[in-house]
Amino acid sequence: MANDKRGRKLPKGIRQRYDSFEGRFQYQGKQYLVHGDTITEAQKAMNELRYKLEHGIFVEKKNLTLSEWFATWMEQYKKNRVKAGTYYNYLKYFDSMIKDRLGNQKIANIRGEHIQKFYNDLEKKGYALSSIKIVSAILNGCMQQAMRNGLIERNPVRLAELPRQKEKATKQAMTKEQQALFMEYAKDSYLYNLFAVMLRTGMRNGEIRGLKPSDVDKKKYVIHVQRTLKYLEGRGYFEDTPKTRTSKRDIPLTADLEALLDAQRNYWGFKVERLDRYLFCNEKGEPLSRDRVQAEIDRIVNHIRADGHDFPRITPHIFRHTFATRAIEAGMPPQVLKTIMGHSSLAMTMDLYSHVLPDTKAAEMEKIAGAF
Repeated sequence: MANDKRGRKLPKGIRQRYDSFEGRFQYQGKQYLVHGDTITEAQKAMNELRYKLEHGIFVEKKNLTLSEWFATWMEQYKKNRVKAGTYYNYLKYFDSMIKDRLGNQKIANIRGEHIQKFYNDLEKKGYALSSIKIVSAILNGCMQQAMRNGLIERNPVRLAELPRQKEKATKQAMTKEQQALFMEYAKDSYLYNLFAVMLRTGMRNGEIRGLKPSDVDKKKYVIHVQRTLKYLEGRGYFEDTPKTRTSKRDIPLTADLEALLDAQRNYWGFKVERLDRYLFCNEKGEPLSRDRVQAEIDRIVNHIRADGHDFPRITPHIFRHTFATRAIEAGMPPQVLKTIMGHSSLAMTMDLYSHVLPDTKAAEMEKIAGAF
């Protein structure tokens, strides 16, 4: 048992080195070394390292690649701490955008210029800034934890700059004429009720596909939005909590909404009604995919164009923005619209008011023309 500079006995495995302390111990025939400014810190470092070795979560610093550390970070620091959808999104983004480019690099060797080149390459390949920001957030969290754990001296992600924000495209919404034309051509579609409900509620794509009959509360006259339906290759469909805390909400059940939802409940004529079946499903009672909804929208739009109409490409999110636009045109107060849309902040809702359609602006200007 060693002594410190004052001649005091030190705990087993602890030695004093100049103004700090080191701890040494053996595990499965191999010696390990840790350091600490105090005896307590050195003992704590020894205990933590021994725990990692015993539980198989220690990877030697010199051999640690980004892929290896990412797997440890996800398992030990993210699993069961973030939403299931967020967890699987992290895996998806790492596998599709990070792994092939940086995964095999030792984390101790990754520098700021490597991250910068990575961002620049993604931008050149046409990736959206929003996707690059998500990748950056994943890398930053991963490398920041590596720095806290003493695996790297500093976080290289902090030394790189994201691409410049290009001018935001104006949020799209269908005009009243486009809305009416689309719904006229959608009359024979098996997703007619889904489109009609989206236009009347502003629900997100995953929210409406995750709707169940039990969510339609005819006693309180509300639609409970309490889940979103997601899909991940290798896992299949799974339910997640809505996008944000405020996304879990109740939407008033109007008479026309009730009629549409009742019609949908009986649409396929299933002999046995399963409680776990989604309200909007395919002919086999299976969940609808995002791609299937988009494919049906594209089919209808192509039909409209084939008949000689000029019509833009639209997505499920445009139905949400169209609902918000109609609500604004009808004079719905921002705070009410925020609640129905499930926005996390009033600023998000107010941003919609700055994107009202040109014909609405013109009509409002006409109202005050006589005041001058």
